[in-house]
Amino acid sequence: MIAKILGIVLLLLGFLVLPVLGKTPKDDHSHEDEKVIKLSEKIIREFGIHIEKATLRVFPRIVELPGEITADPDREVHVVPVARGFVREVYKRWGDRVCAGEVLAVIDSPELADLKASYLAAKARLRLAEELYRREELLWKKKITAGESFLKAKKDLELARIEVKTLEQKLLTLGFSPEEIKEFESGRRPLGRYELRSPISGLVVEKHLVRGEMVGPDRLAFQIADLSVVWVLISVYREWLPYVGEGQRVWLVIGEKFPEIEARIDYLNPILDPDTRSAKARVILKNLSRELKPGLLVKVRVAVGGEEKALVVPEGAIQYLKGHPAVFVKTEEGFVPREVKIGRKHGKWVEITAGLAPGETYVAKGALTLKAELEKESLGHGHVH
Repeated sequence: MIAKILGIVLLLLGFLVLPVLGKTPKDDHSHEDEKVIKLSEKIIREFGIHIEKATLRVFPRIVELPGEITADPDREVHVVPVARGFVREVYKRWGDRVCAGEVLAVIDSPELADLKASYLAAKARLRLAEELYRREELLWKKKITAGESFLKAKKDLELARIEVKTLEQKLLTLGFSPEEIKEFESGRRPLGRYELRSPISGLVVEKHLVRGEMVGPDRLAFQIADLSVVWVLISVYREWLPYVGEGQRVWLVIGEKFPEIEARIDYLNPILDPDTRSAKARVILKNLSRELKPGLLVKVRVAVGGEEKALVVPEGAIQYLKGHPAVFVKTEEGFVPREVKIGRKHGKWVEITAGLAPGETYVAKGALTLKAELEKESLGHGHVH
């Protein structure tokens, strides 16, 4: 009797449990993760949403090489004092922009004062020698004085001219212009004072002097760099050297802030670095905005020959949802975000290695609008129909 009652109870429990067991998570969540955006044809046209079928395209074989932005060494100058002296004034600091000829610092040099004083004394002796020569020449022509006196005056004049010319050349070698030499001949400025000027327009990238200290020609005072043009030096490893050459197109990826830059290799050094066994290829870039900073690392994409077919989409078709790349796929219900894996990039095209199949319809243009609509819907504001 007890066994019969237990059997009936178990049978009743089975009928109660079966419906629960038959209910799978799929039934509860079949539409929970599927986010569909429904838009009318009118809205699609208004927002410029373009739909295309995913197809295979010819894609060049691309390798990624490391590069670094450097200053053009032909556009850099080192400014050093022309003579030993004390720094009187410093007008420019690290990071200042300067124009060609602008004064960087003022230096008082006893050494230079001695040289200028010697020059002025030589000029005075030259004027005296010229007067004596003219006097002796006149007396000699009138047969009043002997020829030896005239020849001695002529010799003294030539020696005085040579002395002045020698000292003048020393001053010119130190960087003083003929106009500046005439200025201190007039006595309008101290003999030992001179100005350090920038030879070019550019940026002060180094400064190594302070007011009051002693400096000399063996001491770098300023380094000025013109960064309106910069170089990108690319490390080309041995296995890729047969495929890389001068005139070849490359694509430079500097960072999120900068768009991809297309350029050409200007020069390939035929000598390999003994440590890295790589050659340096050079790309020259205009940098009028000064945003390309020397020292920035660059990813350089180079086509190394050979082509293959790959599934690619325009770069604008890829949107990042929760940090993952995705494309919007067109289904019968509407537009659905689909997470994808991306591979190589070439120009405006990006390779899709997983998540999208050839023949599927996706949003090639206007995906940003769908992303905004998806985010608005997730905040509970509904969506546009």
